[in-house]
Amino acid sequence: MNRTLDKINTSLSFRHKAEIFQSGNGNVSGFPSPALIPLQDPLLTTNAQKTRTKPCEENRCIKEEEESCFPVPSPSSESQHTFVVSECLSPWTKCSATQVIKVYNEDNTSKAIEVPPDVTARDICQLFVMKNHCIDDHSWTLFEHWTHLGIERTIEDHESVMEVLSVGGMDTDCRLYFRKNYAKYEFFKKPLVFFPDHMFSMSSETNGIVDASELIETFVKSSTCPEVHGYLHAKDQSRKSWKKFYFVLRRSGLYFSSKGTSKEPRHLQFFADFTDCDIYSVLSARKLYGAPTEFAFCIKSTKSCSARDLKLLCADVEHTKTCWITAMRLLKFGMQLYQNFIQPHQKQKVSPMRSISENSLVAMDFSGQKTRVIENPSEVLSVAVEEGLSWRRKSCHRLSSHGSPSSSQSSVPNIAIHLAQPWFHGKLSREEAQRLITQQGLIDGVFLLRDSQSSPKAFVLSLCHLQKIKHFPIMPVDDDGEVFYSLDDGHTRFTDLIQLVEFHQLNRGILPCKLRHHCTQITL
Repeated sequence: MNRTLDKINTSLSFRHKAEIFQSGNGNVSGFPSPALIPLQDPLLTTNAQKTRTKPCEENRCIKEEEESCFPVPSPSSESQHTFVVSECLSPWTKCSATQVIKVYNEDNTSKAIEVPPDVTARDICQLFVMKNHCIDDHSWTLFEHWTHLGIERTIEDHESVMEVLSVGGMDTDCRLYFRKNYAKYEFFKKPLVFFPDHMFSMSSETNGIVDASELIETFVKSSTCPEVHGYLHAKDQSRKSWKKFYFVLRRSGLYFSSKGTSKEPRHLQFFADFTDCDIYSVLSARKLYGAPTEFAFCIKSTKSCSARDLKLLCADVEHTKTCWITAMRLLKFGMQLYQNFIQPHQKQKVSPMRSISENSLVAMDFSGQKTRVIENPSEVLSVAVEEGLSWRRKSCHRLSSHGSPSSSQSSVPNIAIHLAQPWFHGKLSREEAQRLITQQGLIDGVFLLRDSQSSPKAFVLSLCHLQKIKHFPIMPVDDDGEVFYSLDDGHTRFTDLIQLVEFHQLNRGILPCKLRHHCTQITL
């Protein structure tokens, strides 16, 4: 069995590994609970093999012989393997080389999975994507959430999950959440949106100004030193009050000025560095910490879990907060973040997920006397949309023909056809919609549809634009007994909500931007 796993791990792609694992060649039986999902070496990426957990006082080292059920070659010895297992994790284990952890989703339901000690965040995300048959658009993310502190952060794809969980020791309050995060790598695509001109420049050593499009490159390269500066509110732990300072972020760390906006060395005081620290977003900042706004974030040491040790900061607007957090992530991880961003796209080019039969499919037109191949992509899209509308019209006619052709009955398919769509969230409140969109990324085009709380037969489109969430009512329009839906008081009408969403995915219409990413919730 070990030879089979080694061969799979070194020579096959992720999907091929999963198929062999599920077929039984790499199967592991005898798990303590049928709910556990085994995550073996065949599912690990190359990144995961390079990651190792760091030993700490709470951890215990376990030596495994070659016949261990997870053979990972050690560079120092061929006959022994040393693993670090965190005591903060669940005590149920199949063997000493693996550990069982829990992963939660938005509704706080959890799934227990068994993982090796060098598993990364990307490995776990790929496992859940495969098990739940999700579309892998590289936006699925693992979050580290501390309930009693009210903070959370994105676990970077290359980070060791066991290393993250080992910080809490026996504290079970640290949870892992699996959900979408469309803004995870958006700054690589649109740096101008994330970094306003007035907040960054080159360091004082060069006395130069860098364009926003080159800012990402200056962060990634260690030879250059970008500088982010601006006002932030900082919490004084001794007085439990907030005070506004001018902060400067450099490669050596974060500083604040004791005299206005002065950047002279005698006026700059050290605030924090990111060697052994992580950056978290603060949830309910006003309620928990008395922050002046809700746009708070903090710097937490990897060796501490106490609220007293948090270095709390607060911005005036969401855009400023996003800029600071993004800059700190780039400063901490550098080129590794860019490698995380391009790695899934490189894998797609090398080993496409589509089969040979799918690649050979072409669009055909059978409407005329002779069939023809449709080569224009725009025409292919319009034909696909038209066929979808035709199918809906036939479905509506077939459903309405079973009873009396009353207006109320004929409108039933239009009302119910959207219920199975992933972008429709039913009776979701305005506050819950804003929270869900914020969690899954404040970038242009993130949206969801929900029932209206004020109008029983109406709906609401919640959309993010310029890091602000706006709500657009969708009102029903009755035209001779037939119900349509409109965003502009009946000027533009749609037969159902699916048609409305598909139209605004291609056209902006009256909206500030096109619909790009829908918020989704899955059950693990």
